[in-house]
Amino acid sequence: MAETTITTAEVTATTPAETTATTRRNEKVGIVVSTKMQKTIVVEIEMRKAHPKYKRVMKSNKKFYAHDEQNSARVGDVVRIREARPLSKLKRWSLEEIVRRSSLSEPVTTKTVTK
Repeated sequence: MAETTITTAEVTATTPAETTATTRRNEKVGIVVSTKMQKTIVVEIEMRKAHPKYKRVMKSNKKFYAHDEQNSARVGDVVRIREARPLSKLKRWSLEEIVRRSSLSEPVTTKTVTK
Protein backbone atom coordinates (compact mmCIF):
# COMPACT_ATOMS: atom_id res chain seq x y z
CA MET A 1 0.00 0.00 0.00
CA ALA A 2 2.78 2.44 0.89
CA GLU A 3 4.62 1.57 -2.32
CA THR A 4 1.61 2.43 -4.49
CA THR A 5 1.25 5.78 -2.72
CA ILE A 6 4.88 6.63 -3.49
CA THR A 7 4.55 5.64 -7.14
CA THR A 8 1.32 7.63 -7.45
CA ALA A 9 3.05 10.71 -6.01
CA GLU A 10 5.92 10.23 -8.45
CA VAL A 11 3.51 9.96 -11.37
CA THR A 12 1.51 13.07 -10.37
CA ALA A 13 4.64 15.19 -9.92
CA THR A 14 4.98 17.35 -13.04
CA THR A 15 7.33 20.01 -14.27
CA PRO A 16 6.25 23.69 -14.20
CA ALA A 17 5.91 23.73 -18.01
CA GLU A 18 3.45 20.84 -17.88
CA THR A 19 1.50 22.49 -15.07
CA THR A 20 0.90 25.64 -17.12
CA ALA A 21 -0.26 23.54 -20.06
CA THR A 22 -2.78 21.62 -17.93
CA THR A 23 -4.14 24.71 -16.14
CA ARG A 24 -4.86 26.53 -19.38
CA ARG A 25 -7.61 29.11 -18.97
CA ASN A 26 -10.43 29.60 -21.41
CA GLU A 27 -9.72 32.05 -24.26
CA LYS A 28 -12.08 33.73 -26.70
CA VAL A 29 -11.56 35.94 -29.76
CA GLY A 30 -14.00 38.74 -30.49
CA ILE A 31 -14.54 42.34 -31.57
CA VAL A 32 -14.34 45.33 -29.22
CA VAL A 33 -17.70 47.15 -29.25
CA SER A 34 -17.15 49.67 -26.44
CA THR A 35 -14.22 51.35 -24.69
CA LYS A 36 -16.16 54.03 -22.78
CA MET A 37 -15.17 52.76 -19.33
CA GLN A 38 -11.77 53.20 -17.73
CA LYS A 39 -9.58 50.05 -18.02
CA THR A 40 -12.58 48.05 -19.28
CA ILE A 41 -13.59 46.97 -22.76
CA VAL A 42 -16.72 45.23 -23.98
CA VAL A 43 -15.98 42.37 -26.37
CA GLU A 44 -18.68 40.74 -28.49
CA ILE A 45 -18.19 37.07 -29.37
CA GLU A 46 -20.10 35.52 -32.26
CA MET A 47 -20.90 31.85 -31.73
CA ARG A 48 -22.07 29.53 -34.50
CA LYS A 49 -23.92 26.38 -33.54
CA ALA A 50 -25.98 23.87 -35.49
CA HIS A 51 -29.64 23.69 -34.48
CA PRO A 52 -30.28 20.35 -32.75
CA LYS A 53 -33.35 19.49 -34.83
CA TYR A 54 -33.05 21.40 -38.10
CA LYS A 55 -29.24 21.26 -38.45
CA ARG A 56 -29.12 24.85 -39.68
CA VAL A 57 -26.18 26.91 -38.46
CA MET A 58 -27.42 29.59 -36.08
CA LYS A 59 -25.47 32.67 -35.00
CA SER A 60 -25.66 34.08 -31.51
CA ASN A 61 -23.75 36.93 -29.91
CA LYS A 62 -22.62 37.38 -26.33
CA LYS A 63 -20.87 40.33 -24.73
CA PHE A 64 -18.03 39.97 -22.23
CA TYR A 65 -16.48 42.67 -20.05
CA ALA A 66 -12.68 42.47 -20.05
CA HIS A 67 -9.95 44.27 -18.12
CA ASP A 68 -7.65 46.42 -20.29
CA GLU A 69 -4.89 47.77 -18.03
CA GLN A 70 -3.27 50.17 -20.55
CA ASN A 71 -6.50 51.20 -22.33
CA SER A 72 -4.81 50.08 -25.57
CA ALA A 73 -7.80 48.49 -27.34
CA ARG A 74 -10.05 50.56 -29.58
CA VAL A 75 -13.54 50.01 -31.00
CA GLY A 76 -13.45 47.56 -33.91
CA ASP A 77 -10.23 45.80 -32.89
CA VAL A 78 -10.15 42.00 -32.91
CA VAL A 79 -8.85 40.91 -29.51
CA ARG A 80 -8.14 37.73 -27.56
CA ILE A 81 -9.44 37.66 -23.98
CA ARG A 82 -8.61 35.16 -21.25
CA GLU A 83 -10.57 34.02 -18.22
CA ALA A 84 -9.51 35.66 -14.94
CA ARG A 85 -10.63 35.96 -11.37
CA PRO A 86 -13.66 38.20 -10.74
CA LEU A 87 -12.54 41.83 -10.89
CA SER A 88 -15.97 43.45 -10.51
CA LYS A 89 -19.65 42.57 -10.74
CA LEU A 90 -19.48 41.79 -14.47
CA LYS A 91 -15.76 41.68 -15.28
CA ARG A 92 -14.26 38.15 -15.32
CA TRP A 93 -11.97 38.37 -18.35
CA SER A 94 -8.69 40.14 -19.12
CA LEU A 95 -7.25 41.37 -22.40
CA GLU A 96 -4.60 38.93 -23.61
CA GLU A 97 -3.58 40.48 -26.93
CA ILE A 98 -4.83 42.61 -29.79
CA VAL A 99 -5.01 40.27 -32.78
CA ARG A 100 -5.84 42.88 -35.44
CA ARG A 101 -6.19 46.64 -35.26
CA SER A 102 -9.26 48.28 -36.73
CA SER A 103 -8.61 50.46 -39.76
CA LEU A 104 -11.72 52.53 -38.99
CA SER A 105 -10.68 53.97 -35.66
CA GLU A 106 -7.57 56.08 -35.45
CA PRO A 107 -5.92 56.84 -32.11
CA VAL A 108 -7.34 59.91 -30.43
CA THR A 109 -4.85 62.78 -30.56
CA THR A 110 -5.20 66.19 -29.00
CA LYS A 111 -5.38 68.96 -31.56
CA THR A 112 -3.68 72.24 -30.81
CA VAL A 113 -5.21 75.37 -32.25
CA THR A 114 -2.72 78.00 -33.38
CA LYS A 115 -3.79 81.53 -34.20
